[in-house]
Amino acid sequence: MNSIPTNLFPDFSTPSAAQGTAATPSFGEESDGPSFGSVLKNAVSGVEQLHTNAQEQVTELAKGDRQDIHSVMIAVEKADVAFQLMMQVRNKIVSAYQEVSKTQF
Repeated sequence: MNSIPTNLFPDFSTPSAAQGTAATPSFGEESDGPSFGSVLKNAVSGVEQLHTNAQEQVTELAKGDRQDIHSVMIAVEKADVAFQLMMQVRNKIVSAYQEVSKTQF
């Protein structure tokens, strides 16, 4: 049975990230951590991988090559939950962008 991937999003529970002790880069400087874009790309590719895995398992089940319907359903639900999480993150990002775009400078 496949384990649930827990690395779709980075761990922000480290003391430096949680307490804000890490040096914040100034405008135009780059931080030494992963960029926002790379975190999103990794999360989307993780969701895509879960979807592909579930799709392959469903195909095997339909062909009769696989008999364990329980693991297939678990894989499908993992892909569904990961997709729902990704959509909620997208909605939050869009909402934050809309709030920032309303701000007058």
